[in-house]
Amino acid sequence: MRHPVLIEIGERHGKTAAQVALRWLIQQGPVAAIPKAGREIHCRENFDVFDFELSTEDMARVSSLTARNDRLADFALGPTWDPP
Repeated sequence: MRHPVLIEIGERHGKTAAQVALRWLIQQGPVAAIPKAGREIHCRENFDVFDFELSTEDMARVSSLTARNDRLADFALGPTWDPP
């Protein structure tokens, strides 16, 4: 949530980097985003992602971050968003 791309996009929308990442997931289509929140403020932030939309350029910029293959987990049954 400290990635400069997520922070920059979030600042333009008045959102946090976490909200940008969650919005990116939601805009993927048939993806069930299940965010974790340990504090009430973060629960509220998780619900506050439906009043903005990421542009095609924003979506591509966030998607390019996944191409780095530095995920902590790789779920075979997850959505196919990595380039072949």
